[in-house]
Amino acid sequence: MRPENQSSLSEFLLLGLPIPPEQQGVFFLLFLGMYLTTVLGNLLIVLLIRLDSRLHTPMYFFLSHLAFSDISISSITVPKMLRNMQAQQGSISYVGCISQIYFFILFGCLDNFLLAVMAYDRYVAICHPLRYITVMTEELCVSLVTVSWCFCCAHALLHTLLLVQLSFCTASTISHFFCDLTALLKLSCSDISLNELVIFTEGAVLFSLPLGSILGSYICIGTTVLRGPSTKRFFKTFSTCGSHLFVVSLYYGTLAAVYFFSSSWNSNGKEIIASVIYTVVTPMLNPFIYSLRNRDIKQALQIFVNRANFFNQ
Repeated sequence: MRPENQSSLSEFLLLGLPIPPEQQGVFFLLFLGMYLTTVLGNLLIVLLIRLDSRLHTPMYFFLSHLAFSDISISSITVPKMLRNMQAQQGSISYVGCISQIYFFILFGCLDNFLLAVMAYDRYVAICHPLRYITVMTEELCVSLVTVSWCFCCAHALLHTLLLVQLSFCTASTISHFFCDLTALLKLSCSDISLNELVIFTEGAVLFSLPLGSILGSYICIGTTVLRGPSTKRFFKTFSTCGSHLFVVSLYYGTLAAVYFFSSSWNSNGKEIIASVIYTVVTPMLNPFIYSLRNRDIKQALQIFVNRANFFNQ
């Protein structure tokens, strides 16, 4: 970005959610409650996994990172949205906007990779149960998470560096409740062909590889289960993978709605609603649909509550 454009454009204006002024207070309390539920629910999951040695397994190791990513992606967008709703103004600094984009891309990508890693973990557990301990070693689990973090950091850095080279002239109003990459590109008066090329090539590859891994894992799981004669095994497998499948469907469904189908809707309001589901609702639901229904998590929670009551007496 040229120096004169940096000095002439020091902040952006976020229009926020399309909510009537008289309903701002109700929605502020609603989103505040959802955000607090997201943070407390996911923090509880991380805490239980750290404290209970029985949860020191590959599946819960990946789940703890997913919970941390969910906390992060909500904290990037929701507190600023709540502050703007309360103050009745939506200004955000240029540096703050760029930082928000970087971390939003980072943790959105990390969610993508972690879901793929968790699908692979379920594939090994169901299709190769006798080799599970030898395959899913601690070294492999740490390596998978580390590679995911590295790829996502590089992915977010690439898009951010390309973004800061653009000029934004006088247009500074973003029709969104956070600094979204595609919304910001629409404001640029520079040539964004390179940005779009990278989004539809590198971005598409990083999107399709984890999705292909998830689909491949579940195709193998389905083939293995259907090949067996036991109906009980089928229901046990479904109960094991059902929560993960639901999270995957919710994640990729809203992601596709935002980035692939929003242009055909011809409605920015629907895009914002899909973004709310992706950034607010999904992270809030994950502790319930993936963790708190789990028997091991419930037992760890009961032990934690009993210990807390013992020390309080």
